[in-house]
Amino acid sequence: MTVLITGANGGLGQAVARAFLADDPECCVVLGVRSNREAADALASEFGERAEVVNLDVTDPEAWAEVVSGIVERHGRLDVLVNNAGFHRDGLLANLSVSDWESVRQANLDAVFHGCQAVVKPMMSQRYGRIVNVASLSALLAPMGQTNYAAAKAGVVALTQSLAKETARSGITVNAVCPGFIDTDGLSEIDPDRKKALVRTIPMRRFGRPEEIAAAIRFLASPEASYVTGAVLKIDGGIM
Repeated sequence: MTVLITGANGGLGQAVARAFLADDPECCVVLGVRSNREAADALASEFGERAEVVNLDVTDPEAWAEVVSGIVERHGRLDVLVNNAGFHRDGLLANLSVSDWESVRQANLDAVFHGCQAVVKPMMSQRYGRIVNVASLSALLAPMGQTNYAAAKAGVVALTQSLAKETARSGITVNAVCPGFIDTDGLSEIDPDRKKALVRTIPMRRFGRPEEIAAAIRFLASPEASYVTGAVLKIDGGIM
């Protein structure tokens, strides 16, 4: 099995990669990164030939085409795509710059479109594929100050559901996960008092762990999830 994971330098991307590598000794994971390769290179060095790092600007369709064709050429197939890359740049809409709107949309929604379009034809040719798109709880419960991010992630949910219908008869499933507050580097930047307030909004009274999201993604990407497509899985400790 060959897996491509974007955003592979971050905490969630790393956890997803480890979940695949630990579960299947024959799995090969391709770690897509845009710039800083340090964490991805370190992970790849642990697993030798079973993991490799590629430079991938997820907002560039030509970069996607080059990376996907290279994977198919080297490995013969591409079984799984995990669209994990993205970022948010929050602000009230009245003060939001056009640049902040467009950059967040491009990184979170356009990138998923380009990725899905790049892999869907080779997956159709092999009559098998798993696409898992990482959306966000913001797509379902949009908070104040995230009009750009929430709109982009809601678009990912709609894209997922529509594409799932298009590929259902081709052996390809397309699903989305919507993580809530996950204990990654992003949370470390939040003020401690704000973090305490956020924890109080979670019925489980704790942040999620990257490994818990990775386990759900690993299942959705497995052969056992062959009848699950178009699903949107909320993973947030019970926030309603």
